[in-house]
Formats: sequence, C-alpha cells, structure tokens
Amino acid sequence: MSPPAAPLSSRAAWGMLLALSCAFVLSQAFRSLAAIMGPPLTQDLQLSARELGNWSAAYHFAFGVMQVAMGISLDVWGVRRTILLAFPLTIAGAALSSQAGSYGALMWGQLLIGTGCAPAFLVCTVFISRHFAPDRFTPVSGTVMSIGYSGMLLTATPLAWLIARTSWRWGFGVLAVVALVTWLWIFWRVHEPAPPPGAPTRRPSPMAALTGLLALFRLPYTRGLVAYALVAYATYITIRGLWLGPLLVDRFDFSLVQSGNVALAMTLASIGSPALFGRIAPAGRGLRRWLVLMAGGVALLIASMALVRVAWVDVLLVICFGLLSGYMVLQYGYVHASYPAAVRGRALSLLTMAMFLGVSLMQSASGVAASLAPRWGVEPFTAALLTMSALLLMGAFAFWKWPQNESLR
Repeated sequence: MSPPAAPLSSRAAWGMLLALSCAFVLSQAFRSLAAIMGPPLTQDLQLSARELGNWSAAYHFAFGVMQVAMGISLDVWGVRRTILLAFPLTIAGAALSSQAGSYGALMWGQLLIGTGCAPAFLVCTVFISRHFAPDRFTPVSGTVMSIGYSGMLLTATPLAWLIARTSWRWGFGVLAVVALVTWLWIFWRVHEPAPPPGAPTRRPSPMAALTGLLALFRLPYTRGLVAYALVAYATYITIRGLWLGPLLVDRFDFSLVQSGNVALAMTLASIGSPALFGRIAPAGRGLRRWLVLMAGGVALLIASMALVRVAWVDVLLVICFGLLSGYMVLQYGYVHASYPAAVRGRALSLLTMAMFLGVSLMQSASGVAASLAPRWGVEPFTAALLTMSALLLMGAFAFWKWPQNESLR
C-alpha cells in the first residue's frame, strides 16, 4: 500500500474530490453515449446490431482490462499522477472518433476513451478511503456516484439535440473539449499532501502490487463478489448506454430527441439513488441480502421490458430502473467491510475491473442475441433484454451460494 498521507481539512478534501468526480462525470457520459449515438452511427457508417454492441463494449473492455494497471499505478504513483497521465487518452480518443470514417477508426477511438477513463471512479474511491473516516466510505461513495450519474445527462436530450442539428461528429468534438477542461481543473486543484514526518515512504514495486492483487483470488469469497460485479452494473449501463435509444426509435418510432428525453428522465431518476442507498443500507450480512434481492427485482423489471411492448409501460419501467439503480453502490460497501485495510485498495480495483469487463461481455452478448433473434422469429430487443435478465439472475445466484466472509456481522 502507498504511505499514509497527512490529514486534509474537510473543505480541502471535498474540493479535490469534486475535481476528481468531474473525470468520473465524463466517464459516465462516454460510456452511455451509444444510446443516442447508435441510430445516427448505424445509418451513417452502416453498422449492424452486433457491430454496434461490440463498439459500445470496446469502451468497457478497455476500461475493465486497465483496472489492474490503474490499481498498481495508484499504489505506486498515487491519485494525481495516475489520473493526469491516463485522462489525455480520453481526449485523444474523442478527437479521433469525431473524425472517424470507418468502423475500425471508431473502435480505436473507443478503446482510447475507455483506457483514459479507466481510473476515473477508482481514484475517487481510493481518495475517499485515504482522506475520509471509514464509516463515511459508503455514504461518500454514494454521493460521488450520484454526481457521476449527472454525466449521463449530457448524453440524453442535450446530445440528441446537438446531433439532430449538426452531426454525431460534433457530439464527440464537444465531449473532447469538456474532457480537456476537466484535465486542466484536476491539474490545478488536486494535490495530495505529503506523508507526515516519520511515516514510511517506501512504495511497492509494480510486480509486488500485481502479486498482491492476484492474491485476492485465494480468498474464497472473492469469487462471489466477482460473479455479482460482472452483471449488476452491466445491466444498467447496457440499457441506458446502448439499447435505450435504438429500442425507442425502432420499437415505438420515437424521434432521436424524444428518446433523449426518456434517457434524461431515466438519468434524473438515477442521480439521487446511489446516495440514498448509501445511507439506508444495512451493514454486514444484511448488505449481502439487499444485493441479492435488488438484483432479483431488477431482473424481473428487465424481463418485463422485454415482453411488454407498450410504449408508456416501457418508459415507466426504464424510469423505475433508474430509481433502483443506486443499489449497485452497495458493492463498494461490501468490499470495504469484507477486506482488511491492507488490501482494500486492490479489492476495489478488482471490483471495478469486474464491473466493466462485465459491461463489455453483456453488451457483446446482448448484441449477439439481438443479431440472432430474427432467425428464431424473436424481436431483437426482446432477445437482448431477456439475455441481460438471465445473466443478472445467474450472477446474483452465484454471489448468494458461494462462500462469504464469515467475519461479517
């Protein structure tokens, strides 16, 4: 683990955390823009449903794979240098995407964006664990996640309006400029204090940090955590960030701006949800029961969206999903309670890696299901949503049945 930092005042800690949260806001915007970008990209570049799913998944694949490297970087080089070195890749990827003339160039841009955004939430959680009291970890993490959800407001009605009046290229261009401003703000604002006098200053080597991360798999309850993390967040962002726009446009003939308005309503419903769940959730074993029950309820909701083809019902279910989406922040509280302080940072990076690799897998799987569905006489969106519901139930069941940390009370 990195050496302990000198204490920050509450005002200074919140100021730095707010600046770091802005990178998380942008990462949420980039990961959810496919819901609005999907229809114009499909038309302009002639993308199939599978290609659209794989393009959206590329962000989350890069984001998830890079969690190992980012976790090591945080241990070795700290919060400030990690985010300042990574985030310029997001700016470059957005700029490349704005000029893309082919599917290949679009994929490269998406991979760069995902890599640059990889530490965006992880730096926030590590910063919170270092500079806030332990009993404040889940509430503060929930607040940061609520702030981050506001990034999806940018990729709702505002992005739909911009694309309708210009093109999808302008959408990427504007986000590239906002990302540059965010990087400059972090460079100016975020400065972690030096360790106090007498504190050990030796940081682990990258190989030692990697070995410590892999050692987490020796703990039996890590398997259940990873199984759940692979599917819980993935269901939300696959609907909000990929299928919502195409579903509303193709199933119900919504305009792009109308589908953006629904995305806006879903995002507004989501914004306060993590902070609320962070405050009302129980501790210990009760936290595990909440995670399982919430996943079961959400799986039922998604299955209902798949089978009920009534516009107002689907819109209502989408908004309800937004209201419930904050339950996913409880995973961070579960990790914080389950792992000792010495490995907690690595456990958080493992959780984040599993979450975003799960998004990549779910978006690819749902894209394949949507592409194959017409062969079986099934509507593509029905197949995609039922696939997501089934995967969520499987992950929750594995989390429930596999061993848990017996020290939880």
